[in-house]
Amino acid sequence: MNKEKFPVTPAIRLLRENNITFTSHLYPYEEHGGTAQSAACLRVEEHAVIKTLIMEDDRKQPLIVLMHGDRKVSTRELARLRGAKTITPCDPTVASKHSGYLVGGTSPFGVRKPMPVYLEASILGLPRIYLNGGKRGFLVGLAPDEVRRLLQPTLVQIAIEE
Repeated sequence: MNKEKFPVTPAIRLLRENNITFTSHLYPYEEHGGTAQSAACLRVEEHAVIKTLIMEDDRKQPLIVLMHGDRKVSTRELARLRGAKTITPCDPTVASKHSGYLVGGTSPFGVRKPMPVYLEASILGLPRIYLNGGKRGFLVGLAPDEVRRLLQPTLVQIAIEE
């Protein structure tokens, strides 16, 4: 029997250390394929594939936003909630510096430097979600409550339909 070899990333180590039950899913990574491509490969709804976005406020303070794959972030609303003038996505090089992961493989787990996490509240209503496991072409499936327990995010309602 041919057994797939899954990467052991800082994200996977953190999940294991905290006894989080998860499933591992490899898929062929495509540059700019995004959540639509990973959802198609895993045969799941894109709404259940959660993007990990590294953003920063006008004071260059980094933060993590977890958002449905088929939604955009209202940066204006997030800035208002955070008490900032603006929120913008980080440049990929800066995002990698903050998270320790390559863009396209960014996990909210096991990041290089602690950052506040903002979670779209409706994600908690899903039975199972898929987040990046810390490597391009690698997702982990788990219960949204486990994400909430581990990351202690601020719940927000900042989704915009694409």
